[in-house]
Amino acid sequence: MMPDPPPAPEAATTPSPSNMGERMNRSAVLWVTLAVFAQEAVWNFYDAQVPEQLRHYFASAGVIGLIMGLDHSWGIFTQPFVGFFSDKLVRRRAGRWPIVLVGATAASVPFVLIPWANNLLMLMICVIGFAAIANAFKGVTETLVSDYVLRSHRSKAQGFIKAGAALTIVVSSLISLLVVDHSLHLAFAIPPLLMLIMLALSWTFLGRRHSETVLPEDKTEQHQEFTSPWAVMKDALRSPYSPTFLLMIGIFCFAGMWSALRSLMTPYGTQVLGLTRGEAGGLALPGALAFLVCVLPIAYLSNRLGQLRAMRYGVGLFIVGLLVGFVWQSVPGTITAMILSSLGYASFAVNALVALWNLAPTQKVLGTYTALYTIASQSGMALGPGILGATIDLTDWRYMLLNAAVFAVITFLVFTRLARRVPDRPAA
Repeated sequence: MMPDPPPAPEAATTPSPSNMGERMNRSAVLWVTLAVFAQEAVWNFYDAQVPEQLRHYFASAGVIGLIMGLDHSWGIFTQPFVGFFSDKLVRRRAGRWPIVLVGATAASVPFVLIPWANNLLMLMICVIGFAAIANAFKGVTETLVSDYVLRSHRSKAQGFIKAGAALTIVVSSLISLLVVDHSLHLAFAIPPLLMLIMLALSWTFLGRRHSETVLPEDKTEQHQEFTSPWAVMKDALRSPYSPTFLLMIGIFCFAGMWSALRSLMTPYGTQVLGLTRGEAGGLALPGALAFLVCVLPIAYLSNRLGQLRAMRYGVGLFIVGLLVGFVWQSVPGTITAMILSSLGYASFAVNALVALWNLAPTQKVLGTYTALYTIASQSGMALGPGILGATIDLTDWRYMLLNAAVFAVITFLVFTRLARRVPDRPAA
């Protein structure tokens, strides 16, 4: 019998008393939400339309899924270093913002050029170029909320941020429905333009006042200095039974299947449901609207249930949605499946990163802990589409949702094991 792991430090799982009862910085949450919205608008359109662009050169769903997964792997190598570097900038005048602004500007160039690529080599250069740059700063943007919001309010703040992310799926779907079938070049120019405009607004109203609005350093916290991102990761993953390691496995599994669904839903719509490329790209719209309506109630409910329990219930709902879509293979059935699955994913999206932050030994390494989240989620995103695509090659496009449900059951078992090892501490 394997020995039970030592309990996580109390400071890593419960907010300090000094943080309780203080109000959430709503203005900061608004502008961080806008910044996350800006980058996610580009990623959602990328996931919806690049697979169809690749179908001009590849017939295999497995190959397309592998390419869509490999673009996410860049963050595994770059984000620990970028996140650790951003942690060193928090107390400086501009904080983490320069990394975000420079990265967004550089990533826009290869993204806009994707529809102009007239051969496979040019297309792959644009796809890899965008993915490498955008993945490097993606986690830094997500960490911004921890600079301005007390840990006791971060789950609620994540609810607002994920609501903003859901809006990007709406925007992406509308661009697919209204623009793609008329002008692909214009469609690929709109998301990066929105990203640059909205990041500029976030910087103007929050980033320029960073030194005034950043949280004061916690003098009561036990200081633990880390000299490199590897030292942080070694401390976090000190044993196979550590709660951080188990949580990363759960993140890996769920992020992988969600990414696979997003990457392959447009081809599924054209192959199984007989939709046009633009119509299939809009299949995610109803699920995004459901996510948007319910993500804030889910965030507040998660404080009552506990984050791990809420994520476990979310995985269960995700599985139910996939099975509904498999049994009812039609446009209404697929829309229903996407709504249920999106609600299940919402519970995970609100809680996963905050749960990982709460396990950090010090608030000074939250950027690096975001990189741990990235390693887990991006590894899943890198492998998930290829794995699901390979099962489609072995069976048929009609079985895509059933195949995804089987993998999601594994995710449910991981979160069940994690919930037994790390007791939830719901908010009072």
